[in-house]
Amino acid sequence: MAIETSFLSELDRFNLVITKRVTSSFIGQRKSIAAGRGVMFKDYRIYAPGDDIRTIDWKVFARTDDLYVKTHEEERNLILHIIMDFSASMNFGKKMTKFDYASMLGVGFAYLAMKDNEKFQFCTFSDELSVFQPRRGMGQLIAMVDHLNGLKTKGHSMLKDSLVQYKKVIGSRALVFLISDFLIPIEEIREALYALGKQEAKVIQVLDPQERELGMQGDFKLKDSETGEKMNVNISRRLTQQYEKLLDSHIANIQDTCNKLGFRFHSLTTNLPIFDAFFQILQQ
Repeated sequence: MAIETSFLSELDRFNLVITKRVTSSFIGQRKSIAAGRGVMFKDYRIYAPGDDIRTIDWKVFARTDDLYVKTHEEERNLILHIIMDFSASMNFGKKMTKFDYASMLGVGFAYLAMKDNEKFQFCTFSDELSVFQPRRGMGQLIAMVDHLNGLKTKGHSMLKDSLVQYKKVIGSRALVFLISDFLIPIEEIREALYALGKQEAKVIQVLDPQERELGMQGDFKLKDSETGEKMNVNISRRLTQQYEKLLDSHIANIQDTCNKLGFRFHSLTTNLPIFDAFFQILQQ
């Protein structure tokens, strides 16, 4: 299924909400929370009439009897990082696969970055990591759509190894959108999220509705999409309840880990309208 992009115009009412500031060599559209100055301390200079008196360093005045003001770095633009899982388990879904839905989310975030004249960088991972250089503009967005449309889900999710490797790419603080089904052991998820360090991150889990509520009973032959292992299973009401309890616990553990790191966590299913998904993720 090709990624549907007609929804992008619906996102024009949204803006990426940035709560941390970063510096780079490009000036973006973001304004300082303090009028007339940036937020990163740079140096001192002699006070001049018209300067904001709130910038005067009175400790320096007490030592020198001269009025000095603090100067600050201009606020710089953000590089948005979009990290997407394309392991085989993301291919699950009837009307829309988890990867299709995740791709729409990723493209939507890139579109919002482009709209605000921000650079964005995206990568995909399964048992290998593919990284694309950060750029601005429609060309980068089109290249992202083309890449995702040509990508076939495969392999198993090497989340921790991928994030440890990708951390070297991020450099200074940035805004990271991490999109996966996170159907891997919680310890690996914890180690992977800790690898992001002090970045601002939104962690987005995408599941199929049937994964949240099995809605099936009887004898089935199940196949692990990542390992290929097959198993004959009798799905009873009791087994369904146990499964849903374990999944709820797994999701709660991810939420708890994100809370401790100061990350925002969202668990979505592919039947949620894409506009509603963005509203949920981007609201403060």
